[in-house]
Amino acid sequence: MADSSDQEAVVSNKQVIFRDFISGFPKESDMFVATGPVKLKLPEGSRGVLLKNLYLSCDPYMRLLMTPKNEGSGEVFAPYTPGSPVSGFGVAKVLDSGHPDFKKGDIVWGTTKWEEYSVISAPEILFKIQHTDVPLSYYTGILAVHGMTAYAGFYELCSPKKGEYVYVSAAAGAVGQLVGQFAKLMGCYVVGSAGSKEKVDLLKSKFRFDEAFNYKEEHDLDAALKRYFPEGIDIYFDNVGGKILDAVLLNMRDHGRIAVCGMISQYNAEKPEGVCNLLNIVYKRVRMQGFYVFDYFQQYAKFLETVIPYIKEGKIAYVEDIAEGLESGASALVGLFNGRNIGKQVVVVARE
Repeated sequence: MADSSDQEAVVSNKQVIFRDFISGFPKESDMFVATGPVKLKLPEGSRGVLLKNLYLSCDPYMRLLMTPKNEGSGEVFAPYTPGSPVSGFGVAKVLDSGHPDFKKGDIVWGTTKWEEYSVISAPEILFKIQHTDVPLSYYTGILAVHGMTAYAGFYELCSPKKGEYVYVSAAAGAVGQLVGQFAKLMGCYVVGSAGSKEKVDLLKSKFRFDEAFNYKEEHDLDAALKRYFPEGIDIYFDNVGGKILDAVLLNMRDHGRIAVCGMISQYNAEKPEGVCNLLNIVYKRVRMQGFYVFDYFQQYAKFLETVIPYIKEGKIAYVEDIAEGLESGASALVGLFNGRNIGKQVVVVARE
């Protein structure tokens, strides 16, 4: 049952509200900050949880939820409701619980709303955080969905072998930076692409990629890939789609593997770009597969057992781009689509 010992305090609840459905690139004005009241106690008989949100994750998929039909995300995510808070992955503290799996004081991660306090009526979507000896913000990224995406996409779909040639697009992002480091730990040759000199330098100096390049400075992506992969690409981890994917298809080796994680180049396009070089999949017997990370969450405990020691031993580096306060949330989210963030974009709501 919900905790009835605390007084039924009513406090103000700052929220980031989604204004209305959009087309093209999102703007800060598509969201606004509002304040309303919230009770810091669940109603009697509730099986939900009341959360104090601590850290929120900014992710490219959230753009897909700003369109009414939500065609780009299939049945995985429902579109946002105009006039209601934005939602996404986050880290929170349980203030009250009517669910037997959660108690007051638990720290959890999962889907929550962009506000100071959230009532989650179906807390089965939340994961209790057991390892609190690492920064809690890591559970918006490396130790949550993004880390599992990199882990499952690379190890399960790509079946890497020592010495193989690996290319990662959007390599300085939350997923890409981890895929590249997993590949290096496997003994692979790794090249990443990103959209600025600062990010390219980060890939080589911080994340230990063998090479990296700024795709915006390459007028011929096919030639660029041939320069970095004269013998071809064994594994491509695709976060971008579009022209980069098309160029990669010309450079895959026989029996290469492509994990299709995302296509950020297409999320804001009113007319998606076509891919012309698909016949190379046939000629080179390439396996190209999309995936949904929650299909692999039965491996989450094993993933944590692998990755947390890597973090503590310094075998994996991780970079976050921190925005302070809900007021900065819209700007942080929009910044993903012009490449403003360096590393995993996180919004801090409260530090407990």
